[in-house]
Order: sequence, then C-alpha cells, then structure tokens
Amino acid sequence: MELRFEIRRSNSPWVDSVWTCTSEQVTAMTSVAGVRWGLVFWEQDGRPYAAVTGPETRTSTAPVPEGAAFTGIDFAVGTSLRVLPTPELVDGGVELPDTTHRTFRLDGARWETPGADDAEALVERLVKSGIVVRDPLVADVLRGHEPAVSGRTVERRFRAATGLTRGAVRQIERARTAAELLASGDTAADVVAKLEYFDEPHLARALRTYVGRTVGQLRDGIGGAIALDLDQRLTS
Repeated sequence: MELRFEIRRSNSPWVDSVWTCTSEQVTAMTSVAGVRWGLVFWEQDGRPYAAVTGPETRTSTAPVPEGAAFTGIDFAVGTSLRVLPTPELVDGGVELPDTTHRTFRLDGARWETPGADDAEALVERLVKSGIVVRDPLVADVLRGHEPAVSGRTVERRFRAATGLTRGAVRQIERARTAAELLASGDTAADVVAKLEYFDEPHLARALRTYVGRTVGQLRDGIGGAIALDLDQRLTS
C-alpha cells in the first residue's frame, strides 16, 4: 500500500507549494487540517478532473481514487479567487466543469492544465488576468508587521481573505509543524518547548484535532496514509 507525495516549496509570492501524489492500493487517507486553498488536477481511468479545494479546519478521512495521479498547487495565505471567496471553500471545494486532458475552465475562461514544473506559469497568468487576487494587509500581518488599522479591521480582512481567524491559522500551522518534527525524530517534550505548547496533553489534543495522529503514530510512521509532507512519505 503506497501513497507517494512529492512536494516542493515555491519562490512565487502567490504560491506556497506545488505537489504531486500517486496512489497504489490505497482507498482512503487522513486529510489533515490546512490553511490554504488550492487547485488540484488528476486523472482516473483515463478521465481528467480539476477542482478548487479550500482550507480545512479539522482532520477527516478522505477517499483516494484507485490508481489516480494528482498535481496540486497550494496558494499562499491571503490570496483568493475573484469569483469564489475563500470563506465559501472552507471544509469543502468545487469540482470544475468541462475539464479535458489539456485544459480546464475557470472564471469563464479556458486554461492549459499545468504540470508540476510549470504551475507558477499558470498562476502568473491567473494573476495577470485578475482571477487570483490577494489582500496585502494579510501578507503584512503574517510577516509580523503591525498595520495602521484597528485590530477589528485586521481580523475582518483576515477572515475575508482566508476564511479563518488568525488564531485558527496559528493553531493549524503549529500542529502541522509539530507533526513534521515528531516524524523526523523530535520527542514530545522537545516539540512542546520548540513550539510553545502549554504541555504534552495540549500537544496531543492539537494533533488529534488537526492531524488525526498520536505522538506515537507520528514517531513510528504508522496509522495509514496521510496527506502531510512527513519524512515518512509512506505510512502503513
């Protein structure tokens, strides 16, 4: 049983990462909470598909189409689609219509389906056309800047751009980082100290809520297929 992820970080300010995934004899995986929306392209039984995916506020079990091959673009926090506000995508997504082997339809226009190596080129075209937009205030807040507006305004614009509160983004990102550290060999005590969790039970609750794994499962690389970039790309 294999679920193989290949993930690379992007140099584009509009893109967080680009990933590919193939499955073999895997029918389900643990879908991990995440703060980003994305575009996903895949083929199954010779038929092409495309979808917009949204942020996820909790872990869940997701089906994995047998023999499918995926290419995905995870967009930077604070970016959004002009015609599909990110808050409407939270814990869900939208399959795009009229997808062919070479193109997909988005915002009334047809676009060439990208591979992993030319994902940023597609994003650049979407940005130039005004289909992908962003709120610069959100990017400033994430870099630690204090904008010259009220905290209420910041929170309103943050939620409008991301579909999440700043607190939820911090909690989800911290849990994902904790999972990666544990999978790479850090102890629970080390992770608590590094990421400033209150204590180990607090860490354990966050992992159950956002990652769907225990400390032991992450350390030992067990628990089934999981949609997270761990050192153990393959779990069983």
